[in-house]
Amino acid sequence: MEERGQRGCLMHMVDDATTAALGRFSEEETIWAAAAVLRGWIEHYGVPRALYTDWKNVYVRSPNAQERMRGEVPVTQFGRMCAQLGIRIIAASSPQAKGRVERAHGTHQDRLVKKLRLAGIANYDQANAYLDEHYLGEHNRRYARPAAEAADYHRRRPTARQLDQVFWLEEERVVSEDWVVRYNHRLLQLERQSQHWAPAKSRVLVRENEAGKIAIHYRGQRLLFRELKAASKALSGGRDVVECTPKVRQSIKGPATLNGGEQCWCPDKSIPVN
Repeated sequence: MEERGQRGCLMHMVDDATTAALGRFSEEETIWAAAAVLRGWIEHYGVPRALYTDWKNVYVRSPNAQERMRGEVPVTQFGRMCAQLGIRIIAASSPQAKGRVERAHGTHQDRLVKKLRLAGIANYDQANAYLDEHYLGEHNRRYARPAAEAADYHRRRPTARQLDQVFWLEEERVVSEDWVVRYNHRLLQLERQSQHWAPAKSRVLVRENEAGKIAIHYRGQRLLFRELKAASKALSGGRDVVECTPKVRQSIKGPATLNGGEQCWCPDKSIPVN
């Protein structure tokens, strides 16, 4: 954007067979930025068999101590999304291994920057619209070439609903004694259900999509939950507090300790709990 807007990142994919390109601007090279470009490619061309990527933590990572001990192959969130789609990730050890995309970067750094300046584009929403409506089509008409073989090895593109189910972050969490799941500094209270519920100390799968929607699954079943909201700091003397869960609230006869030692406020008992 030069002096017209904030510094950002062009996430960019190139077909190794034809040099056809697709790209999208984002603030940083994140999991969601990579997922957006991959989804855009799939919607245009179908599912690729493999991706050449950098050795960045978004795509591949080194094993931790437990994975080394168990002999497990480490997988990133983006790598897991690709595995669900049947896409193999090949981490390139040098720029030359990704020759087509690296050469295309040079072209974009020259031509695209100038075209954005002439169009007076000053933010990345405008820049992405310009890519889709003008730049990429012109770029591909000029630089794309027929593949050496006529066969297209992309697999059939999934439906939008199927893709929606792929692009989620997933993490395992342990259910506490009072059926609370901790996730990213949030407390999620599970609701006991007649047919499907996760017992205390069991492991559940917490999923989050790009919009921030959260789902919790146990043995393939989706669980109902509610988030425990912070109580008023005025009532708690300015401390960071959360509302007690029902199980804790019923058992309180004075100061008590929640799992993990959080401070909370018990509205019906009107006492702070450490």
